[in-house]
Amino acid sequence: MARGDEPLLSQGRPSSDHSDERGIEEEDALLTGQKTPQQRYYGWAFWREVGLFVWAAIATALVILFAVLYSHQQQTSKPTPSGGGWKDGRPTGKRSLIFMVSDGMGPTSLSLTRSYRQAATGLPIDDVLVLDDHLIGSSRTRSTSSLITDSAAGATAFSCAQKSYNGAISVLPNRDPCGTVLEAAKRAGYMTGLVVTTRITDATPACFAAHVNHREEEDRIAEQEVGEHPLGRVLDLMLGGGRCHFVPNTTDGSCRKDDRDVVDLAKKNGFSYVSDRKGFDGLNFGTNVKLPLLGLFAETDIPYEVDRRNMNDIYPSLDEMARTALTALKSATEDSDKGFFLMIEGSRIDHAGHGNDPVAQVHEVLAYDAAFASVLDFLGEDDVEGVLVGTSDHETGGLATARRMSTRGALFFLPLRKH
Repeated sequence: MARGDEPLLSQGRPSSDHSDERGIEEEDALLTGQKTPQQRYYGWAFWREVGLFVWAAIATALVILFAVLYSHQQQTSKPTPSGGGWKDGRPTGKRSLIFMVSDGMGPTSLSLTRSYRQAATGLPIDDVLVLDDHLIGSSRTRSTSSLITDSAAGATAFSCAQKSYNGAISVLPNRDPCGTVLEAAKRAGYMTGLVVTTRITDATPACFAAHVNHREEEDRIAEQEVGEHPLGRVLDLMLGGGRCHFVPNTTDGSCRKDDRDVVDLAKKNGFSYVSDRKGFDGLNFGTNVKLPLLGLFAETDIPYEVDRRNMNDIYPSLDEMARTALTALKSATEDSDKGFFLMIEGSRIDHAGHGNDPVAQVHEVLAYDAAFASVLDFLGEDDVEGVLVGTSDHETGGLATARRMSTRGALFFLPLRKH
């Protein structure tokens, strides 16, 4: 008989040591209807898969660990060109802060300006403003006296980190003054400045360098800004409008209620003074500045950008003033171990909102966007570490954009003119 034809129970066939146990298990399976448990054998392919899984898990854990360690190292010992860094989770070394305020600008202001710019200049619909690339959130400036926050309460929230009533200029609801970030910077040895397109005594700039019970006290604000202040002079540079609050009421163009000459007071406190386009041009974009500097280029507010650009020989733009201030303060702190604090405000976005003037508003936002871009360029080129913080204090006018339908129901746009 051939070997392959041998009976399964032939005497020569080896028997399993566990055949009796297997037989009992099979009988139980037949009686109970449950499958007989099978012993599983794992081959090379299985163990290779297990090995790859374990390796991947370990590699992932190591990547996460190294990322955490790298992030911690960057935060605690981050070197800067000027020798700054971090220690115990806090920044050290020389640095500067530029705080920008788009007064009265809400989300719809950006949307309208973006769409206008695209249509007026033939840009694609996915083209965005410089501001759009840096939008990360919003700030809360709630007034303690109203559901609607004004510029004074909003700027007090910025400058003092305290909420107060509408009209308050860096004073709390109980009328106690609150220390501002600009005053703190000055006391710490930093240079300081304000750049605006309204009166330099208006609510937003005033809240960084003055303390009065109500924003209408602009005569007193002017006096404090040039050094008649509990802390002495806290400002090194001011550029904007509002000359009428600095000249006596015996002078043409004055809006003061008394005959005090605040320009003269400023000069006695060491300020150099410029009051027109020729004087501004003489500053040579900040390379020919003697600090402290007071620059007042309009009796009240500098005209809306849509009008100012046609009077460029009379009034400097927000962008020009911002670049001048940045260069001047950088130069003044060149040999110092401290940088500077500068507040720049796109002031008249708010006024355009009050006037329900969309033409003025989009051009004010575009002017602010240009200044914002210049600050970014400055920080990118400067060898001193700097931080830019930009925000709005409130929205103004309840601006809304809506589509206009033709009589046939189709969407159409009015021809755009360059204003």
